[in-house]
This record gives sequence, C-alpha cells and structure tokens, in this order.
Amino acid sequence: MTVSSNVTKDWNETDWKRFSDWLDGALKTNTIKVTFTKKDGTERVMNCTLQPNLLPLVETKQKERELIKPKDYMAVYDLDLKEWRSFVIKSVKAFEFTIS
Repeated sequence: MTVSSNVTKDWNETDWKRFSDWLDGALKTNTIKVTFTKKDGTERVMNCTLQPNLLPLVETKQKERELIKPKDYMAVYDLDLKEWRSFVIKSVKAFEFTIS
C-alpha cells in the first residue's frame, strides 16, 4: 500500500512539531519520497531514510562531541546521491512511501 499526502501551510507550530516528530519516526522505518522547496525556491524530490540498516557506517571517535540538531531542519540520508542532506521542515510540500 502506498501512502502519500500533501502538506498544508496552514498548520500552527504544534502541527509542525507533530509532523516533524512523525516524519522522523517514519524515516526510521521507511524509505520516503519527500518533495520540498529548496532555499533558492526550486522544488526538489528526494528519496531518503533514517533506517539504520540503510545508513553508511561511520567510525566514531571516543571523545566525539554530540551534534546539535536544529529544530527547523531534518537531516536525512539521500538514497540516490548516497549522501547526507537536510531540508527545512516547513518547506515540505508532500511525501510518499510504501507500507509492505
């Protein structure tokens, strides 16, 4: 089953927070096609995920500092480019994924 939806710009801050939390959780278990508007105004479609088994292995240092995640951004792994990318949560226009 394929799930897809457009995102409304009429949401309040609570709605955006809920969507951000939901999207973060969904990305950890699915590959999602996210359509968003880039900062330069162009539209981008990205196949991305946060599924641990699809992420590249990264060697960590013993005293590596913890990264601060800006609340307005979502960092994801782009499956087509095989690189980490991010987008502004409020720039998301639509998303699509398949439930198997």
